[in-house]
Amino acid sequence: MANIPVSEFTQSSEDSQVTSYKPTLVSLAVLYFMIGFITCLNDTLVPFFKKGFDLSYSQSSLVQFYFFLTYGIMSIPAGKIVEKVGYKSGMVRGFMIASLGAALFLPAALLHEYYLFLGALFVIAIGMVLLQVAANPYITILGPAKTASSRLTLIQGVGSIGTTTAPLFGSAFILGPLEHASSEAVHYPYLGISLVLLLIAVAVWKLKLPTLTANHSHTKEARGPFTYRHLRYGVLGLFCYVGAEVSVGTFLTNYIADTLQISENEANTFVAFYWGGMLAGRLIGSVVLKSVAPARLLTALGFASMALIFCSLNTNGYVAIWSMIALGVCNSVMFAIIFSLSVKGLGAATSQASGYLSTAIAGGAIVSYGQGYLIDHYNWSIAFVLPLICYAYITFFGMKGYKPEQTYTA
Repeated sequence: MANIPVSEFTQSSEDSQVTSYKPTLVSLAVLYFMIGFITCLNDTLVPFFKKGFDLSYSQSSLVQFYFFLTYGIMSIPAGKIVEKVGYKSGMVRGFMIASLGAALFLPAALLHEYYLFLGALFVIAIGMVLLQVAANPYITILGPAKTASSRLTLIQGVGSIGTTTAPLFGSAFILGPLEHASSEAVHYPYLGISLVLLLIAVAVWKLKLPTLTANHSHTKEARGPFTYRHLRYGVLGLFCYVGAEVSVGTFLTNYIADTLQISENEANTFVAFYWGGMLAGRLIGSVVLKSVAPARLLTALGFASMALIFCSLNTNGYVAIWSMIALGVCNSVMFAIIFSLSVKGLGAATSQASGYLSTAIAGGAIVSYGQGYLIDHYNWSIAFVLPLICYAYITFFGMKGYKPEQTYTA
């Protein structure tokens, strides 16, 4: 699951006497769990809607298209909203908007209209974007600065637990009754999600959170972010990464079902291992990155990803599906590495660069739709060439694209 990057913030003096942040960190952990859970539950909705509405692969991939397109549209506006209303209010509003979107599954189910479901997902995604923009800064300041990275890794790990449990939840409560019900199978789970989100919004509203202010202590003169070569390449790298991660996860259920000749419900349980691999990879990666250069690790993971896809497409049975599932481990630290390498040395231009990198998350919309189109018109082998190309570019970025050669001339 992709996370919107953060800028630099400091804690205001009026909060300086707040010493225990455990309740707030627990709340943020719950927040990230829900973000991961809801985002990856889309992987269950794709095969569900495909069968329930008799859709093509490209039509069913509109679930991801509209959801991740929202990141491209709303990342920068969400930052302005949070700047105006504050971070606590931004989180509360994010939960409420997402709760509203989940509740809209009820009328969509009653009317049995696919595009109403897409509208509901678009509303949920707006809430998710606002949540991430508002919540991320808190993680970095709630405690000693020297442990900020470990706190962020821990909270993102909780998000990975949400991505791992979502396919299991989807198999039990959405795909399980697929043979016996139509779109009604989704409105009860999403009404429950809506209620949970609303309760969390109330809990966050009652919390006493520290006040944050932007840190403008940079001494380096701000320049247009795109005057930096490595940022330009990094934006495309992040676009490719999110596109590959989301497109593989989107069609993994159907790919497994076709490969093993099993039902979508049975196949969907395997997807939990794909997202679980990301959780394990993040834990392992946090240790490996202490001794291995990030660019070198990214290059190795890029090559490994291409090899796994090639292996999957040229084998069959469980070798084929576990090769594809193993991509989750490779994906685990790619986002963090690409982002950190992209903003390295940008100084005062970092905040503006973060906005461009956030919009690149829309790659999840474009690449997944493109892969769905290729599946409809060709076959799985041709369709997986698209994420293969994405990983090839990521490999290039790890080898040469990350190098901070500045193209700006005074």
